[in-house]
Amino acid sequence: MNHTPTPAVLPATLRPSACPGLLRIVPARDGGICRITLPCGELRAPEALAIADAARQHGSGVIEATNRSNLQIRGVRAGHETALVERLLEAGLGPRGGAEATDGMSASARDDVRNLMTSPLAGRDSHALIDTTPLAAQILALLQGTPRFAGLSPKFALLLDGGERLARLDHPHDIWLAAMPDGARVRFAFGLAGCPPVAGSDAALTPALAAVEPSEVPELVCALLDTFLELAFPDDTRMRNLLATHSSDTILERVERRVNFTLLRRQSVRAWRRVPADASFRLGAHPQNADGLWHVGGQPPLGRMDSPMLHGLAELASESGNATVRMTPWQGVLLPDIEPQAVSGALERLASLGLACEPADPLTRVIACAGSTGCAKGNTDTKADARALAARLPERVEVHLSGCPRSCAAAHCAPYTLLAVAPLRYDLYRRDGTPGFGQCIAHHLTIEQAADSLERLARSPLDA
Repeated sequence: MNHTPTPAVLPATLRPSACPGLLRIVPARDGGICRITLPCGELRAPEALAIADAARQHGSGVIEATNRSNLQIRGVRAGHETALVERLLEAGLGPRGGAEATDGMSASARDDVRNLMTSPLAGRDSHALIDTTPLAAQILALLQGTPRFAGLSPKFALLLDGGERLARLDHPHDIWLAAMPDGARVRFAFGLAGCPPVAGSDAALTPALAAVEPSEVPELVCALLDTFLELAFPDDTRMRNLLATHSSDTILERVERRVNFTLLRRQSVRAWRRVPADASFRLGAHPQNADGLWHVGGQPPLGRMDSPMLHGLAELASESGNATVRMTPWQGVLLPDIEPQAVSGALERLASLGLACEPADPLTRVIACAGSTGCAKGNTDTKADARALAARLPERVEVHLSGCPRSCAAAHCAPYTLLAVAPLRYDLYRRDGTPGFGQCIAHHLTIEQAADSLERLARSPLDA
């Protein structure tokens, strides 16, 4: 094996994107959208206050939690774009290096590539095999400090999983890395264009390709990204595009020529399955690791907050926790490091702010996109319909409402999806392992009919 790193091929042009960003405000039916990328979902209290104030002063006051643990301000008013961006940058919400950098990488490019997901409880979950926070910091520094990575699409996404009990494992990622036990040590298994294989999952499992030592992860990530940029055509924005023309073995062979270690590609790695996670720990109050502290979590209705709610969350985090709010990939919030005597008061405050804190609350089991009030592609008002459906949603049923086939609100395949086909009309899909939303089991339903169908399915899952 050649241990001399191969020089990377610099992309000739940046890959264009219509995705919103902090410095790229994208128009929508209800005004501009400004998306704020948070490093591994972490939001400091002063930053939260700045977002709340900026949303009120320069937008509609609506702040959305995204399924990648970020925030976006909706309804940005025409003529306010520059003032909004300046206010957010002043608050420290931009990429490392500020508005300009000496390495030739623009602020917009540095902002776009910070697409790394970790558990909201990274470093605090007693079930974790390893604390991923130091590695995450190294990867983020690598992504936003390497000019050639400006050639990555803003949609290009990475997952770093430490084996936490609270983790989102069903979002496909271009590169995923997951801690796996190997005797008394921990390695990181990795794969491309998919999810870690989870034991007992009803989804199709794609095994890990290989594994590396924790200390080798940053170099591996760099080699994988360089290989993608070297092989991808200009229109190839995601790893799945590259895998359509190059085998995973071809990619790994090129990666091995770039790194100074050997990829572990034995059968035990391919046979490894990740212990299932438990999303219920994002809600309510739960003890953290052995430090004696707790975390509390809640769900803004349909992932939407207003300025007073975010303002209240920032104050609560400062008064009861460590002055940070962790956004979650379930479009919720988590406040860590709360003393035991402050837990009940923190939960009461979350509820008073309007967040759902119990899994029994149906609004914690409904996802909806912006719908026709916020998006020109939306066929109906999914937000209003989702609230109506929640009032009749059977226990333990999870459902996703999408205003069009793009599925912007859910990166994963939900157990049930209602796809809007006309105003107030939906087709009902059930997840069955096939691509997309799954199997279509009913057409042109009203919300009332959809609720009836979901009730029947909850009683007898095989009854379509």
